[in-house]
Amino acid sequence: METKVCIIGAGPGGATAALQLANSGIECILVDKATFPRDKVCGDGLSGKVLTLLERIDPEIGKRLQAALFKADSWGVKFVAPNRIGMDIPYKLGYQTDKSNPRGFVCKRIDFDNFLVEEVKRRKEITLLEGVNIDKYMLEKDGYHISDKENKIKIKADILIVANGAHSSFTKDVAGIKMEPQHYVAGIRAYYKGITDLHPDNFIELHFLKNMLPGYIWIFPLPNGEANVGVGMLSNNARNKKVNLKQLMLDTIANDPVMKERFKDATLAGSIDGYGLPLGSKKRKLHGNRFMLVGDAAFLIDPFTGEGIGNALYSARIAAQQAIAAIEANDFSDTFFEKYDNEVYRILGPELQMSTKLQKLIKYPWLFNTLMKMGSRNQQLKELMSCMFHEVDLRKKLSQPMFYFKLLFNR
Repeated sequence: METKVCIIGAGPGGATAALQLANSGIECILVDKATFPRDKVCGDGLSGKVLTLLERIDPEIGKRLQAALFKADSWGVKFVAPNRIGMDIPYKLGYQTDKSNPRGFVCKRIDFDNFLVEEVKRRKEITLLEGVNIDKYMLEKDGYHISDKENKIKIKADILIVANGAHSSFTKDVAGIKMEPQHYVAGIRAYYKGITDLHPDNFIELHFLKNMLPGYIWIFPLPNGEANVGVGMLSNNARNKKVNLKQLMLDTIANDPVMKERFKDATLAGSIDGYGLPLGSKKRKLHGNRFMLVGDAAFLIDPFTGEGIGNALYSARIAAQQAIAAIEANDFSDTFFEKYDNEVYRILGPELQMSTKLQKLIKYPWLFNTLMKMGSRNQQLKELMSCMFHEVDLRKKLSQPMFYFKLLFNR
């Protein structure tokens, strides 16, 4: 098989890259080792970035996602500080008066990823190969020659878009990007039924409890009375403190006075599973001769919010656009694909940098406590934090120590 572009991994990043190529009239091959629908361990949150990006590719995809029944419409985030003071931050100010255009969602990855694969199947320009594990990569003068272990599937491609996730062997062995504990989060995820006091508008919850710092426990409401519950912590902190995340979560649910009450009638649905989040808290080279990395394979997860899907979609669309430019120029060199990195970091870089700084503020519980206490009483601060989700310039204010100094002493 021969193709101009072969995409490895049919998760959100790979599927989006394929859809962008198809929308531009470029044929491609999309390969995944799994057969869909398949599950993926994740927090299951979809920020407004996801819908915005899909609408840019094809507004009809956005409409179909908004109409899907497998998701819960989510209108904001609830932060809870170590002192137990909480603050609701809506994604959109004044959303209560108009809920006709939800932008944030919570849905299981088995459903969302399959939704995108079904969108892929609508396009004749995309050849989808499921159940094929590509593990051989040979760069020759005429392109990449790739195959599965048994050489049953052989593909020759001018360009590879690598979107096969956090544990991509290509990222490690070919691109040379290694896991660094200070830029990696260890996480666990479980599904529970029957948790009480969930927000009526499905706000996702982030609880920065004293016994978990610098990590946190999350609760993301799902349809049908379920919720995604998990714990995340920087890998170097978890390792240095010898933290068992599963036990930490179970102990918190059983013994924390607030959580104990909320989970008293809740039941665990399924198993508790672990996963890793490669963070975008360090700038890396995301390309080489004839290839580009996207999504988790490119280590682009937001260091503060833990969001990876939105950034995966953005990087995937940029990669597809750069692939089109390379085909038109007949230039597949390392130098030509530098434009991909430049565009990724132009669009996502400022937000990743600000989130890295915000992540470090978690080390100062007193500051977080004070911020939540003030925010619960200060409408201006609450509005500023709401705008943080979609305005990078305002997020910059939240990353500056002087901002907090002024809040504390100029009241």
